[in-house]
Amino acid sequence: MKSVLTDDATLVSNYIQGDEDSLSILIKKHKQRIYSFIYSKVYDRDISEDVFQDTFIKVIKTLKKGRYNEEGKFLPWVMRIAHNLVIDHFRRNNRMPKFDNSGEFSIFSVLSDNSLNAEKQMVRDQVNVDIKRVIEELPEDQKEVLKMRVYQEMSFKEISERTGVSINTALGRMRYALINMRKTIEKNNMILTN
Repeated sequence: MKSVLTDDATLVSNYIQGDEDSLSILIKKHKQRIYSFIYSKVYDRDISEDVFQDTFIKVIKTLKKGRYNEEGKFLPWVMRIAHNLVIDHFRRNNRMPKFDNSGEFSIFSVLSDNSLNAEKQMVRDQVNVDIKRVIEELPEDQKEVLKMRVYQEMSFKEISERTGVSINTALGRMRYALINMRKTIEKNNMILTN
């Protein structure tokens, strides 16, 4: 992890000092991860591309103004920017109907059942609360690995370097976390659906 952090920090520093290539390297290095994160939220390639570009426009502006102070945390910082831009996208398009490009008009693409959406959101919120409660019941080492893997989208190599354990140990902790979560869910008869 240390070398990755140093690399990003060095590249950011070089870019701030005028080396344009450093930014290209940073974008290439993290593009797949950031783009995948955005796509997993919007499920649309064009929108994902737009949000990705907006993310790096914001990154460039912030770096040029000298307001970047996330030393060694470049990727999480960029992911936060992307996350906020995805939220902005949904806010902007909250009431915009989505049309398919088949050329056929469908009344269902304009009408939406807000009560159904509200109900789905309530169910989703309750599921999230239940999952968080189940995660909190895990042993500390399993909880740590699970949060790094799922919420911070870290690789097992990164988790191993961050926690100081082998990759196999990190994998094992993740496996036991999932087994223990499944047991807790079954024991409490929780129904987790999307």
